[in-house]
Amino acid sequence: MTAVDERRMTELFENLEVPEGIKIELLRGNIVMMAGPDVVHNDIVEAVVDQFPRKMWRRLQTQDVALPQESSEPQPDLVLVERGTGPGSGRLMPPEVIRMVVEVVSRTSVDHDYVIKRSIYAAGRLPIYLIIDPIVGHCVVLTEPIGTGETADYQLQSIFKFGDAVPLDQLDVVLDTYEFGTLANVRRHRRP
Repeated sequence: MTAVDERRMTELFENLEVPEGIKIELLRGNIVMMAGPDVVHNDIVEAVVDQFPRKMWRRLQTQDVALPQESSEPQPDLVLVERGTGPGSGRLMPPEVIRMVVEVVSRTSVDHDYVIKRSIYAAGRLPIYLIIDPIVGHCVVLTEPIGTGETADYQLQSIFKFGDAVPLDQLDVVLDTYEFGTLANVRRHRRP
């Protein structure tokens, strides 16, 4: 995609009128639309938010992330920023203030969450990418981003089953996953 095409796509994305209940993201120049999340998804996000004290953390849901070098404006399920940092208004959160992004996998987001967003977040140097997967019942903690563009990745990956404690050492938090539910009647995938 040329620079002119990317600018047009970004302008279109910013001016797009989206029906209620639809989530949209710009991922490497592509506009991705998804239906609203399952209750299991929302319960998981709420359980994570509850483990980060509001006095210390901005626990932002439906917050777009600014990653212009990637022609991307993803909207993670949760963006964690230290209280007192980052802009006080605006639609886009700059990557340098983000401490962690969280994606909860849905029936239709497996490839986006495990592949596309993994490289986008690594290229944006987001220090922790937490994938919570209620399809297979595990969490994937990705740290130490390296590389650029589509070849960017995280050097360290740790997988924890639901019910296990998930150490988030960079944040001095151990995430309790006991409450995390799983999606019923969904075919399991083979992503790590």
